[in-house]
Amino acid sequence: MATKALTTTELGSTGMRITRVGFGAWAIGGGEWEFGWGPQHDSDSIATIQHALEAGVNWIDTAAAYGFGRSERVVGAALRDSGARPFVFTKCSLLDDGTGHVQHSLRRESVLREAEASLERLGVDAIDLYQIHWPDPDSEIEEGWAALAELKEQGIIRHIGVSNFDVQQLRRIASITPVETLQPPYSLVDRAAETQVLPYAEQTGIGVIVYSPMGSGLLTGAMSRARAARLPGNDWRAHDARFTEPQLSHHLSTTQRLRTVADRYGLTPGAIAVAWTLSNPAVDAAITGYRRPEQVDPIIAAADLRLTEDDLTEIDPERQQR
Repeated sequence: MATKALTTTELGSTGMRITRVGFGAWAIGGGEWEFGWGPQHDSDSIATIQHALEAGVNWIDTAAAYGFGRSERVVGAALRDSGARPFVFTKCSLLDDGTGHVQHSLRRESVLREAEASLERLGVDAIDLYQIHWPDPDSEIEEGWAALAELKEQGIIRHIGVSNFDVQQLRRIASITPVETLQPPYSLVDRAAETQVLPYAEQTGIGVIVYSPMGSGLLTGAMSRARAARLPGNDWRAHDARFTEPQLSHHLSTTQRLRTVADRYGLTPGAIAVAWTLSNPAVDAAITGYRRPEQVDPIIAAADLRLTEDDLTEIDPERQQR
């Protein structure tokens, strides 16, 4: 049971009032798949989820692909052990090819099978938000979206949305049934969504939850050159250009600006990075990932923080030129 109250907002037109930060369950899928985050103990994951719920977070975002079912199973176990029932969001379209790598499918029958499997792993009677994880294959997105609409009509899915779609793709599927939510990557190290996707979502009333608001750990204040060099081989970040030079130094300098603002509020750079994404009027909430209970409290403070214009300019010196 939650012991604190965090600021909430309505997610688009869904009617769901969600906390402005949610629990992202990507990393707790472990490292035994293509986009894993290295070793992870399920007991730590369960304790972390339960602590986040006690701290007031009222939604969890996971996906069938995260550890190919492991993340969903862990979320389900955490909910059973805690007795809590937050909003539960998950995703489809990425399948295990048998070697730990992903293969993509948006065929109707595949989507329907994935939804049933997710319901079983999560141990819920209905999924609050079901999302297409990636618009791939592009030729199948209409078929996949129609399958989500079918699941919603059946009542085992309450709301439907997409992740990683561009504006053209959003327009294509909207002709089948309205898009309720969108999940794009968005942070100070990945601002591509600002150009078209976020303005379109705001204009059309699509609810937005952004992922990787801390740049997958780059902006937490805990990342360093030494830590980046020690990332294990089964952590996808070890093979990502943002975590090696010359990009790494640039991102760490951004963290220093976040730290200056964070010190004024008695918070962490990670909390300021999340609050920065929430300052965009198109963004309803941000997905924040944790692997241990002690990581939760320093970040969820972002839910109640409103950065000033001076803060935003200090974080982003080119802001006034935009």
